Amino acid sequence: MSGRTKIVATLGPASSDREIIGRLIDVGVDVFRLNLSHGPLAEHLGRLADIRAVAAQRDCHVAVLADLPGPKVRSGRFEDGGVMLEPGAALTLVSGEQASSATVIAVDYPSLCLDLEPGDRIVVGDGAISMRVTTVSPNEVGAVVITGGRVQGRPGIHLPAERLRLAAPTDDDLELGVAMASAGIDFLALSFVRRGDDVRRLRTHVGDACPAIVAKIETAQAVDELADIMSQADAVMVARGDLGIECPLEDVPHLQKRIVRACVEAGVPVITATQMLESMITAPAPTRAEVSDVANAVFDGSDALMLSAETAIGSDPVNVVRTMISIADRAEQGADYAQWGQRLGRVQRNRWESMPDRITSALTHAAVMAASDIDVNAILCCTRSGRTARAMARFRPLAPLIALSPDPATARRLALTWGVIPVTVQTYSSTDELVWFAVERTVQAGLVHHDDIVLVLAGSPTGPAWPAAAKGASASSSGAATDVLRVVRVA
Repeated sequence: MSGRTKIVATLGPASSDREIIGRLIDVGVDVFRLNLSHGPLAEHLGRLADIRAVAAQRDCHVAVLADLPGPKVRSGRFEDGGVMLEPGAALTLVSGEQASSATVIAVDYPSLCLDLEPGDRIVVGDGAISMRVTTVSPNEVGAVVITGGRVQGRPGIHLPAERLRLAAPTDDDLELGVAMASAGIDFLALSFVRRGDDVRRLRTHVGDACPAIVAKIETAQAVDELADIMSQADAVMVARGDLGIECPLEDVPHLQKRIVRACVEAGVPVITATQMLESMITAPAPTRAEVSDVANAVFDGSDALMLSAETAIGSDPVNVVRTMISIADRAEQGADYAQWGQRLGRVQRNRWESMPDRITSALTHAAVMAASDIDVNAILCCTRSGRTARAMARFRPLAPLIALSPDPATARRLALTWGVIPVTVQTYSSTDELVWFAVERTVQAGLVHHDDIVLVLAGSPTGPAWPAAAKGASASSSGAATDVLRVVRVA
């Protein structure tokens, strides 16, 4: 039952050579993240090529996620060594990119004086330093430091999201999205999503080659628009860093649970991210609080857990991944996955609108009940788009969940979905062939064995290939229905 929660690891200076990438795959990384906020495009394209080459050597399906920079407001550069902002100190903020000091901070946001009001909260960097706006004039903003600390470099400046005139995706995001799609990336993560239209704009601009889109939930508005965002996105990320800046910190655990629960019910893969094992950037072992945080993300039902700086710049990326997997495996042993199936049986009729989706929902619900009654050894999902496997995964079945697809890109994308073991197969022209060769392929892969009882789910083939959902369509979109369910004893 262990190893069902997927691991996303960010590549960076500490983890970019092929030897380390191979070791990370060997210990259990399912998805590699490329943070396009740092480094030139050519560097990320080189890392993508390296991942593909190393994964091919191991004959495994590893996905790659390109995280687009999104709209980012930064300060002007502080002097070398940084400056200390003391609590209670008065500051002036001005629009521009000139150097910043302990008394005047430049902000590269042209509408600074138009969009701020007295009483607004401004956060610097990762949230440790904050200030409150006291006065606003046409040329400058007065503020007082609430929580102080040292600032250096060009830290991010977090302004009230509800009044920002920055939109996602930015022009830079759109250009990078096209470039990464052309290179064959599996996922694009879109920052600062506020509504479903943001996701639609990225998908439309990239066009038919658009990979799956991960919507990052990091603002209060995004939480309010979650249903609309989920209807357009292929996956969701609970980006707790910025979410904890935009919302009261004490709300973040509750928002995390709410977002994860909604995504699982809708069959949309969800990643829990940010500061999960942050102390392991330098330390050989996590804190007790971090261990509890990772375990609770598993209990919440997360499809995947993400590591950022821990693997990008950490002292021992392989040890970090090994530690996270160990914590997640132990948490899975105590997770009450059975309650997901019971809950979904009550709510699923309200979640799936089109007839193909309703048929798929009904059949996967029947499959999870049959799997429990029969005590099957595995559940085989034959799928071209991945929709059948995602629909089945939302029930968090106890039996191993194997997805068989003729499309290698689909197999890689399913590396993000909870519990799914992706396997590539050929296409077949009849249901009997489809079921027969699905079972044979899993036997060859050593995933099922003689005398095992398995369930096989599929959409009926129509002609030489299985019907496909629209390329780039979200997890809840219409397409061919899953309308075949068979119980097979392996000969």
